[in-house]
Amino acid sequence: MAWLIRPLRRTLFSPSLRTPLLHQHPNPTSFSNSRNYISDMRKSAFQDNILRLLRKEIQYEHDHCPPKQPTTRFNSFTVDDRSGEQWIRLKRKFGEKEDITIDVTMFDGSVPVPDSGQVQSDEQLHITFIVNISKGDDSDVLEIVCSAWPDTIEIQKFYVRGCNRTANHPYIGPEFKELDEQLQDSLYEFLEERSINDELAIFLHEYMKNKDKTEFIRWLQTVKSHIEKK
Repeated sequence: MAWLIRPLRRTLFSPSLRTPLLHQHPNPTSFSNSRNYISDMRKSAFQDNILRLLRKEIQYEHDHCPPKQPTTRFNSFTVDDRSGEQWIRLKRKFGEKEDITIDVTMFDGSVPVPDSGQVQSDEQLHITFIVNISKGDDSDVLEIVCSAWPDTIEIQKFYVRGCNRTANHPYIGPEFKELDEQLQDSLYEFLEERSINDELAIFLHEYMKNKDKTEFIRWLQTVKSHIEKK
């Protein structure tokens, strides 16, 4: 058998075959291209799935109670919708001197509402709005912080500040509910005279329900457009 084994050893370990048999390596470029291809496929599938879900959600929102065109007036106020932002602004003049501005947040809180059986079954949404009343460009500003519940307004604080807000931590008085009841009533009457009342609270809640839906659809469309970009 020796005569057969020796030629076989020479064949297996000959210089011409050593490199292919013992030192052959796969092409790294081939593996890299494969990995990139698989990664691109996964990325494409992931994006396609997100886009499909976003389009479905947008269509659903349009089909079920689509948002209305926002109104631009309420009584004597003009309404600035602040498209794409979380607040709106109402403005009007009152008399010859007063400039009234109301900055209103979208829904920023809620409280539970018990039903007749004293079981918490619903919630009342809350809106914060700030009334600024000035009498000229350089005058001080009467600022009134209020809550708008679904059918009523509630004053939280009121104070006078400088027109340029220079003080970092001004004294803004006690809580409104700590004031004399007659003073509280008189301030509600003051606001009522300027159409800042329970009717405004009802309007703001209806407006913000519509804006909430409008901004949600806008957000969905913005995300979809970003993902669609190549």
